[in-house]
Amino acid sequence: MENKKHSITVAGLGAGDMGQLPLGVYRQLKANRKIFLRTKEHPAVSELEREGMKYTAFDDVYERHDQFEAVYEEIVEILFREAEQEDILYAVPGHPFVAERTVQLLLEQSAAKQTEIKIAGGHSFIDALFASVRVDPIEGFQLVDGIALKPHDIRTNQHLVVGQVYDTLTASEVKLALMEKYPDEHRVAIVRAAGSTDEAVKWLKLYELDRGFELDNLTSVYVPPLKEQDLRDFAELRQIITALRAPDGCPWNRAQTHLSLKKYLVEECGEVLSAIDNEDEDNLVEELGDVLLQVLLHAQIGEEEGMFTIEDVIEGLASKMIRRHPHVFGNVKAESAEEVAQNWERIKAAEKQEKRE
Repeated sequence: MENKKHSITVAGLGAGDMGQLPLGVYRQLKANRKIFLRTKEHPAVSELEREGMKYTAFDDVYERHDQFEAVYEEIVEILFREAEQEDILYAVPGHPFVAERTVQLLLEQSAAKQTEIKIAGGHSFIDALFASVRVDPIEGFQLVDGIALKPHDIRTNQHLVVGQVYDTLTASEVKLALMEKYPDEHRVAIVRAAGSTDEAVKWLKLYELDRGFELDNLTSVYVPPLKEQDLRDFAELRQIITALRAPDGCPWNRAQTHLSLKKYLVEECGEVLSAIDNEDEDNLVEELGDVLLQVLLHAQIGEEEGMFTIEDVIEGLASKMIRRHPHVFGNVKAESAEEVAQNWERIKAAEKQEKRE
């Protein structure tokens, strides 16, 4: 007889206390089945305990590992093992599909484990957070992981929500990343337990983000968009070039063609070389900007003519760098600059041969 395949139902505990718990999820939790919690540190759990809910929590798994990915992998391994015996319920904070790596791992491995994954729903912390800071996200927002926040991913003209800011060390790292894109005194909000009776919102200056505030796994940081143009943002620079070439833009820029711009590119490259020779770092920054201007003008003309865009230029360059650096992005070994140069020329020759064929 074929063994019965069991399932794992994933339910979201919502963003706050039991008053925010969806009725369908509440019924799932009250049903007679084995319950696992990613963490018992959630406002709804203590209330559910008083109603008699029995569960197994994975908080101890966090203590056994230094990396979150290892924690999530062990939790998923345990869940699949338990599901070999019976249908189980796995409850996570918020919504199962919002900032919940364990759920993604369950879905990725479900076919190989021959286990059905059912999603019971839940309320994410996002709705509650925007209500807490009185903001309409229709203007555009980003949701990012505080553990892996990279400054170049941030769009400062949008609302920004940084999740998983659960301790002072993480808050400090988030602060440093944000300070690369925002002024030190830009006002941000620390939001804890959004949507619950324990909700707390603290507005402060960015440089104060990691100073003397209680942080836990229910804490997020909200960063309002910049009111002025972010002139360090590449997208803003593109819009400036587009405006210069627009019908109501600059007559000189509108008159330029690929051919007419040739002499300026040569001149600007010469200025870059001069700045390098003179070891003039400030001038080098300016002259590199002038070279970038030429690249963007050519790309804008290409886009207007329907031939190519700056994205095509970037993609071509990125693809070339990956192809010609197999010692970085592949399995080839190169111990010296000479070997790198040899690999480059070999790959370049092969690419030219492919084009001729």
